[in-house]
Amino acid sequence: MSLSDDLYRDIILEHHKNPHHYGTLEPADVSVEGVNPLCGDECHITLKLDDGRIADIKANPRGCAISRASTSMMTDAVIGKSLEEAHATVQKFKHMMLGPGTADELPEEMEDIEALEGVKVLPARIKCAVLSWDTLLEGMREVEQKKD
Repeated sequence: MSLSDDLYRDIILEHHKNPHHYGTLEPADVSVEGVNPLCGDECHITLKLDDGRIADIKANPRGCAISRASTSMMTDAVIGKSLEEAHATVQKFKHMMLGPGTADELPEEMEDIEALEGVKVLPARIKCAVLSWDTLLEGMREVEQKKD
């Protein structure tokens, strides 16, 4: 195992043990639940919006270390962003995880997320890493539907 592998494992474990933006916002402008029925991971995300921006986000992930760490990283990556910017951030992450993208293509503010690139070698675990990001997309779709 290389030094970078150890560092990435440590980043994932730190986010798993001490998840950022953990909990539930009440009241919330958006409340959405995601479930991965294959492994049992669950993720509840609540958002407070202010003028089209994610003013606050809380997540309550239940599941494996990869799922919990990815959720923590996702909350860090999108808080304070407009819904459009958050959507673009989700797409960059999914391009890395599901497409031909690499961590080298991520902006500097997403550097912790690079640690999840190693999950790509474990196809069954990719859904664990992507669950909270897809759940956030679902919540943002709900916001857009309410506007229409």
